[in-house]
Amino acid sequence: MTIDDIGFDPDELRDRYRRERDKRLRTDGANQYLDMSGDLAHFAEDDPYVAPGFTRDPITDECDVAIIGGGFSGILAGARLLEQGITDFRIVEAGGDFGGTWYWNRYPGAQCDTDAYCYLPLLEELGYMPKEKYAYVDEIFDYSRRVGEHFRLYDKTIFQTRVRRVWWDDDLQRWRVATNRGDDLRPRFVIMAMGTTTRPKLPGIPGIEEFQGHSFHTSRWDYDYTGGDTNGGMTGLADKRVAVIGTGATAIQVVPRVAEYAQHLYVFQRTPSTVGLRRNAPTDEKWFRSLQPGWQKERRDNFAAWSDGKRPEQDLVDDSWTDIFRAISSPKGADRPTTREERDRVVELSDFAKMEELRRRIDDTVEDRATAEALKPWYRVMCKRPTFNDEYLPAFNRPNVTLVDVGAAHGVERITPHGVVANGVEYEVDLIVYASGFQITSDFRLRLGVEIDGRDGLSLYDAWGKGQQTLHGFMTRGFSNWCYIGVSQNAFSLNMTSMFDEQAKHIAYIIGETVRRNASTVEPSQEAQDAWVDVIRGLQTTGSSFLADCTPGYYNNEGDRTESQFLGAYTPGLLRFTRLMEEWRSTGRMEGLELSLDE
Repeated sequence: MTIDDIGFDPDELRDRYRRERDKRLRTDGANQYLDMSGDLAHFAEDDPYVAPGFTRDPITDECDVAIIGGGFSGILAGARLLEQGITDFRIVEAGGDFGGTWYWNRYPGAQCDTDAYCYLPLLEELGYMPKEKYAYVDEIFDYSRRVGEHFRLYDKTIFQTRVRRVWWDDDLQRWRVATNRGDDLRPRFVIMAMGTTTRPKLPGIPGIEEFQGHSFHTSRWDYDYTGGDTNGGMTGLADKRVAVIGTGATAIQVVPRVAEYAQHLYVFQRTPSTVGLRRNAPTDEKWFRSLQPGWQKERRDNFAAWSDGKRPEQDLVDDSWTDIFRAISSPKGADRPTTREERDRVVELSDFAKMEELRRRIDDTVEDRATAEALKPWYRVMCKRPTFNDEYLPAFNRPNVTLVDVGAAHGVERITPHGVVANGVEYEVDLIVYASGFQITSDFRLRLGVEIDGRDGLSLYDAWGKGQQTLHGFMTRGFSNWCYIGVSQNAFSLNMTSMFDEQAKHIAYIIGETVRRNASTVEPSQEAQDAWVDVIRGLQTTGSSFLADCTPGYYNNEGDRTESQFLGAYTPGLLRFTRLMEEWRSTGRMEGLELSLDE
């Protein structure tokens, strides 16, 4: 196969990808981001959706389970506990309502990036039909509340409450949960269900606190300043010069909406995102009503199979995600490569071709040649989470939108009292919007923002100081009756709620069985935990070279090749992991767990 046959030079692309990666690498890796504490605390702690000054009396009580977090992972944990007959539990949520990510991230244009028929959990149980294939934030937030009402979780939930410390009380043989409201909760079990986008992060740009204009993080959008709502109408920006710092998944959705209303919009880009077609559409009610029982699990499993590179016979989701999977997965049948080297080469060439297609779309859409070139991503398609939007690229054809590419300069230089300095130029602005994402793969203490101490006062962060230590990603030795819903040492899924639901089922089963067996505590044996960690470490080599060659991002811990939380995933995928957990539960042996029976 020649260069003329495939339309590009693979060697040239590999070299371009390396050069683009290298100019963005930073020695500080994930440490480049700022902790939102002290003078920066308002960026994360303020809640624009509740009236200020809320107070209540502290709560002191005992319960079977405390669930920390009221997003979809916490809601699903509650629903699955009820299935196991566990009714005595509390949910503690920092926001003023259920929703988690969708409570906080009510920025204009916010939308789920995976198929809503997969993303919104428990659709069959609630009999709910999403309005569109890709739901917007108002619908998702409302749906999370519907789930809470359906399972009567409101009566079990403490809102507007931040957990500060969780520790094991050896005398009580219970956990203690301390909050910013002075609460002293004493559950037998704790489920950490804080999701993956809990803690916003700010870029490590000098001078953030010196800016004299207005600023906020996208997860705390200030409609009092901008006017409008999630659908637009931001008339307060008509005479404002706005800077959006960041061009990841959030900015892709924000930029087109702000561009409609701002006097001028400056978009500061370090690394371009891949931007595929969204092609959203209203739900066909006749089709939806024709779906047979079990359809949602079938659809979710089908999407997971495609994302795991399995190439199933059907494509039930049929969108830009599965188009990518189809393009870059290894063929089956007679055309299937016979060696790993052949497979890797076929997949790499397919990846190059797909990215060339996405770059051509930029040329076809963006009128200014220099802007189009700057918007082109030069990396493998799954190095960063792909984005899909039909309005982002056309926004750069507007006369009031300017792209400021800061890739070669490692980002914005500094913030001044009056604006943003990039590439030696000061851009005076009235508003800075930080679309800088979340602490997804950073230090666990920074990510969770909760002090957690197990038996004998052992800090979780000390126990995990040299890497996460768990059985199946859920439980850790020395932390009896403590469970964690997350993305490490279990299966990561692009459709996050599928992953959360499978984890919630498994954790609820463990708690239910512990209670039914009249045991006081449960935790992994050292041998089982070590064996599982060895499995995970053995799997890391399959993705390490791929991610090492990627441009910096949260998938590869900002280019830090010594450590990546996503390399700690169970790489065979969600379906394999789910079957493994189902088989584990089916034996009834609770293999690898030590139960202490009540006297």
